Amino acid sequence: MKCRNCGSAHLHPILDLQSAPVSNAFLTSEALKKAEPYYPLKVYVCADCKFAQVADYQSAEYHFNSDYVYFSSMSEAFVKHAKDYVDLISERLGLNAQSFVVEAASNDGYLLQHFKNRGVPCLGVEPSSSTVKVALSRGIDTVAEFFTTKLGRELREKRGPADLFVGNNVLAHVPDINDFIGGISALLKDSGTATLEFPHLLTLIQDVQFDTVYHEHYSYISLYSIRSAMERHGLYVYNVDELSVHGGSLRIYCAKKESGIPVDGSVARVLQKEIDAGLDNLDVYLGFQERVDRICNDFLGFVISEKSKGRSIVGYGAAAKGNTFLNYCGVKANLIDYVCDLTPAKQGKFLPGSHIPVYSEERLRETKPDYIVILPWNWRNVIVDRLAFTREWGARFIVAIPNVQVF
Repeated sequence: MKCRNCGSAHLHPILDLQSAPVSNAFLTSEALKKAEPYYPLKVYVCADCKFAQVADYQSAEYHFNSDYVYFSSMSEAFVKHAKDYVDLISERLGLNAQSFVVEAASNDGYLLQHFKNRGVPCLGVEPSSSTVKVALSRGIDTVAEFFTTKLGRELREKRGPADLFVGNNVLAHVPDINDFIGGISALLKDSGTATLEFPHLLTLIQDVQFDTVYHEHYSYISLYSIRSAMERHGLYVYNVDELSVHGGSLRIYCAKKESGIPVDGSVARVLQKEIDAGLDNLDVYLGFQERVDRICNDFLGFVISEKSKGRSIVGYGAAAKGNTFLNYCGVKANLIDYVCDLTPAKQGKFLPGSHIPVYSEERLRETKPDYIVILPWNWRNVIVDRLAFTREWGARFIVAIPNVQVF
């Protein structure tokens, strides 16, 4: 195995989550009768460029296909986050009817719909046919492909260069990160901007966000590590926003070297923050595995104790990160009765590995559980507000990261 960023063979393991099923491979009743594939889930850091990554066990085509069940529009908070971004970037860059915006991993059009409403020409690139169908039904022009250097060149030739390239929560999902960034460079106008959002490796380490690790996430990114990849393809980072979304993310603003856009002080500030935290040194990862195991032991201790007292415990949010967490902890349906999720494509199925059944939110009113484990803890406040009605029968919430909390 070599580093997918710089190609170095100097990779050091920092987290071993053993073997796990693919986190978004939800199961039907019929599929429960068959053997379920498991794959090693281990995180490495490159000693040379400090890029964190997992080994490839499936192709991107395996993850992002007609059965893909993650629809961005199902999260009202995420749609609002997208609209806020569109409003901000449209004003900042002066985007109008003569501009051209391209988004990679555009999903169901949750973000591009806001550009469309503003009259800004836009194009989505999305490999999952399940979400492409929804985007097209909304009138969002979408190409059903993976974004690559080849596609970036083709789009520039057919549609012209992009004033703005958007890549929100896609960089971590790309097996060949150089091919992806090469496509940005090929497509972007000389004066254009590319913005990329991704969960910040710094908060993953500091807050023990190990459930962010799953096979679909090939990379775990910092500003320190991604700068070299950008520079390799004639791009540079000129601004950085620190975001609270997904438990702590970065939004980087990139441009071509010939653009002349000045570098904002935020770049040096975030970079220094990462260096001060030790992300430029392998020593920062020592003990991470032990911190992860401590969280799992604390969670299991609490759940087993409450179940022995006859308490009912369910989960909320059939998120990929929740599946990483449950499977590493060894939780099955004997500890968590079921999980509720708003996505119709997940309801009536079973979580991979744990085989916990997934229901709609109405199941909560029917069963009135004592405890609700919030699996997508990054939307904790939104979910607590949404489930305020569960307080009527005295339900309490549980989150496990960065430590077990009951409230």
